[in-house]
Amino acid sequence: MGSEEEPSQMRRAVVDSLAGAISGGISRTVTSPLDVIKIRFQVQLEPTTSWGVLQRDVYGPSKYTGLLQATKDILREEGLPGFWRGNVPALLMYMPYTAIQFAVLHKLKTFASGSSRTEDHLHLSPYLSYVSGALAGCAATLGSYPFDLLRTILASQGEPKVYPNMRSAFVDIIKTRGVQGLYCGLSPTLVEIIPYAGLQFGSYDTFKRSMMVMALNSQFCANYMNGQLLPC
Repeated sequence: MGSEEEPSQMRRAVVDSLAGAISGGISRTVTSPLDVIKIRFQVQLEPTTSWGVLQRDVYGPSKYTGLLQATKDILREEGLPGFWRGNVPALLMYMPYTAIQFAVLHKLKTFASGSSRTEDHLHLSPYLSYVSGALAGCAATLGSYPFDLLRTILASQGEPKVYPNMRSAFVDIIKTRGVQGLYCGLSPTLVEIIPYAGLQFGSYDTFKRSMMVMALNSQFCANYMNGQLLPC
């Protein structure tokens, strides 16, 4: 019995990983232009508000002052490819991130519930659901963080570029900061991801359980009204 269940668990982990990786890659590619614009605003020292633009004698001129203006500037200076700058390392981040997250989450829930069946995972206590989600998020972050760093560096570049491609950025970081440089900013990222992933998956399980109970109660009432069930 155990030997039959193990291959089933492996297949489920592979399916979860592939589904998570593909969905993460698609969503990342579609939303890349907005992510690039967001990063440009984040790394710009000058203010982007209309009040800040008026204070040019204090702050200096702002390159990006609004969403529409930033879109036009990037398109004019860098063309359409500019909106997908850093997308390759982003895909290399999101795809393993989602794959690791779903695979680890399923494994943790299987360990906690003693069963690999998804239905049995719904019976886990909310506490275990939150902890499983937080640990899965941490594992996914550790496994994909260097690509997140490279994505941010490349996407924040305007013209002229500091790094022409991902390889040059990777080599420069290793050369100047060592391997630990690829994990710069990891600690605050983990501090953020623990409550985020915990709440995300814990809340998902909690609401899913509630919705299933409501659906069962509704079905019971419908059957009772149709005369298919006897009152207690």
